[in-house]
Amino acid sequence: MSTGTSRGSIAILGTGLAGMGHAGGATEQEIIARASCLAIERSGLRKSDIDGIITSSLTSPWWVMRMAEYLGIRPRFSDSTMFGGSAFIADLKIAQMAIDAGECENVLICYGATPRSAPSSSKINQMRAELDPQPYEHPYKAFNPVSSYALAAARHMYEYGTTRRQLAEVAVAARQWAQLNPDAFSKKPLSVDDVINARMISDPFTTLDCCLVTDGAGAIVVSSASRAKALHAQPIYVLGSGFAHWHRQISCMEDLTVTPAVESGRKAFAQAGLTPADIDVVQLYDAFTINPILFLEDLGFCKKGEGGAFIEGGRIAPGGAFPMNTNGGGLSCVHPGMYSLFLIIEAVTQLRGQGMARQVAGAQTALVHGNGGVLSSEATAILSSEL
Repeated sequence: MSTGTSRGSIAILGTGLAGMGHAGGATEQEIIARASCLAIERSGLRKSDIDGIITSSLTSPWWVMRMAEYLGIRPRFSDSTMFGGSAFIADLKIAQMAIDAGECENVLICYGATPRSAPSSSKINQMRAELDPQPYEHPYKAFNPVSSYALAAARHMYEYGTTRRQLAEVAVAARQWAQLNPDAFSKKPLSVDDVINARMISDPFTTLDCCLVTDGAGAIVVSSASRAKALHAQPIYVLGSGFAHWHRQISCMEDLTVTPAVESGRKAFAQAGLTPADIDVVQLYDAFTINPILFLEDLGFCKKGEGGAFIEGGRIAPGGAFPMNTNGGGLSCVHPGMYSLFLIIEAVTQLRGQGMARQVAGAQTALVHGNGGVLSSEATAILSSEL
């Protein structure tokens, strides 16, 4: 494979979390600021060293200006491109290009929301329908995003024989990882039968096939790899990244079982010069139980149609041969509207050997994969503790 000229040119330094689960009345800006200050402090930098900021919001197109103002940062470079939940992994590519081009040196990537403690879903959904009309779906008042993902699950079950129990195993494994994570929101024991027998939301999904609704904020600081060692004892290098989007509405998706992860993963692996066999730990955006099955196939960890069988028998659970979503994922750890930044933070935690009870022994490489919209936008990055 060609590794490309920017392989490993940037590194992740500090990371921070705040307001996980329930923010206790704090605002979105407040918990993002807390996470950001932690990330900057842990990066070996001062706030005055941050000359780039990337952030986005589900509700405000002005969010990057609001957060820069709130944090007291006057950036040389800023970006707020909105790709939905995949945005913050896509932001690694944007940060890399900005740093490589000399536009800035140290980039803060941050996000947070409080949909659990300050719910306003009906207003937000109405606003989205007005600002982002979907003419082939909104007139029918579909229960989105759940029903869109349910369509993909139903098609995969029909075409490849994926079973209801296999979907449930994704949720059970996530819960088992969450029980080892002090930051995780849901830790109650969970069985396959519990998932299947929970209240039906959109066939074949029950409530336990769907991601959480929690508060939470995360932040990371990214700098050039050439400076990283002087700033941090354990920089985590971004070896490769890729991004792709093929549709906005699920009704315009050519094949409900094939996602743009095929393209984003191919780009990331090519830049990194690695293959799926080289990855030690995997963090996949699990908004619904079908997502990891689709992404494992599209990223090349198994063949198309074999994702259900691939995850069976506790393979992705603690102690299994394929450690995946080791913080508990969006299904059991945290999901404040958009989730991919938390995937990066968990991967960094694992690569630094800081996962405590959930630590994957000997983890040196990690793949993180984010999803936005309704399987609309996909972003993949490969991280490593060594260049």
